[in-house]
Amino acid sequence: MGMALTIVLIAVGAILAFAVNWDISGINLDLVGLILMAVGFIGLASYVSIFKRRRVQPPSPAAPVIEENHRHQWRA
Repeated sequence: MGMALTIVLIAVGAILAFAVNWDISGINLDLVGLILMAVGFIGLASYVSIFKRRRVQPPSPAAPVIEENHRHQWRA
């Protein structure tokens, strides 16, 4: 589920929950809209979390390694 689809789910859910005043027997459009918005927000949060993990780059192999044991030794 991409970011565009989650935004569409949130928008359609908000329209159904807040802007539509239809009476359909057996279907509560307010509840359907809230469910669509919840699914959209959950999908957006998971997409952003996965996208954030992809952007983290490991340090380059040419980076110097600092050893903590040798930095703080006292010489007598």
